[in-house]
This record gives sequence, structure tokens and C-alpha cells, in this order.
Amino acid sequence: MSMLTPPGMGGKYRVTGTAYPRMRRPRRRGRIVAAGIAATAALGLAGWGTYQLIDVFGGGSGDAARPATAGPACATASPSPAVAAVTFPKPADITVNVYNATPRSGLAKTTADELKKRGFTIGKVGNAPATYDKKVPGAGILLGAPDATKGAFPVLGTQLKGATSRTDARATADVDLIIGTAFSALTAPQDATAAMTALLHPKPKTPTCVPEKG
Repeated sequence: MSMLTPPGMGGKYRVTGTAYPRMRRPRRRGRIVAAGIAATAALGLAGWGTYQLIDVFGGGSGDAARPATAGPACATASPSPAVAAVTFPKPADITVNVYNATPRSGLAKTTADELKKRGFTIGKVGNAPATYDKKVPGAGILLGAPDATKGAFPVLGTQLKGATSRTDARATADVDLIIGTAFSALTAPQDATAAMTALLHPKPKTPTCVPEKG
């Protein structure tokens, strides 16, 4: 028996030679483990690549896909003091004198008739006085006492876009509508109604965000 043969072993289990045989792990298992690691890494890279493609086609970069951080801190501006409510006269309480300062005939009457349909009280109707006749290049002029600037003018102005206003020394509450050369027609009823609504029921201003200093 060779000295390399462990005690109790002999016969066909006898070891011959002068060196112990090398004991190696099966190579197949190592290959499987390596293949698994490689597959996992490949899947990870593929997933990251897909994420980047989606991000790029979505118009952002890798960092842009993260939740956006809040911008500069803002302090809400204090709401402006409430504006005192203004009471405007109703169209029926406004007496309008309609004068035609253009070479076109019939404008004063047709305009007065339309204003009457819209609820205004009509006073005098005819040609404009010499001071204004053929001398009003715009759509028209609203003429009345100084108090009319806070009452009758804003209400009547919703019916004629582009009209200017002037005051005189009259002591009466009636106002004049002097039709100018650029006049084509009164404001469309739906637009005039919208302008009137905005005048009577103005929307409160939305508070703005003011960036905090520092």
C-alpha cells in the first residue's frame, strides 16, 4: 500500500503516485453565478437607459425628472384697501341730448331711438351747435356738468366705445352726446351689457405674490 493511501482504504480505493490529487470545485456552478450577475447588471443598465430616453423625450434631464424644489419664498402682498362703493344712476335717470356733428343726416334720431330702447331718457335731438358742428373727429363727445364724471358719463360711456368726455358750466343734470365723424354705431348690446356689468360689479383684485427680500 502506498503511503498516500488513507488508513482503512485499499483495493480499488488505493491511491498511487507521489502527490495528492487536486480537489477543484465544479466549474459549471461558477459559470452560472457569473452569468446571473452579468444578467442582473445588464437589466439594470437597460432600465436606466430606458429611464433616460423617457426623460429626454419628455423634455427634461436626469435631474429634471426629480420633484421640483420650491422656488424663492414669496410673501403674499397685502390686499389693497376696499374701494368705497360708487352708486351709479340707472339709465332711466339719465337724460341724454343727442346731437349730430357730422355731415350725415339722420344720425341723431336713429341714435336717440336706440338709446331709448336701452332704457335712457331722451331729451333734445338735432344738429350739434356751431361750436362742435363738423369739429368732432372721434366717435363722439359726452358733455355735461362736473358731477356727471362720477355718474352719468361712465354709464353712458358703456354705450359708445371711444367717446371722450368734457364738462361745462351747466346747472342741470342732463348730458349731451355729440356724435363725431368717426361714429359708425353704438356699442353692440351684448358688449354694452358686459361693460355695464363690469362697471357696476367690479371684480376684486387678486393678491399678487411678492418675492421676500433676503
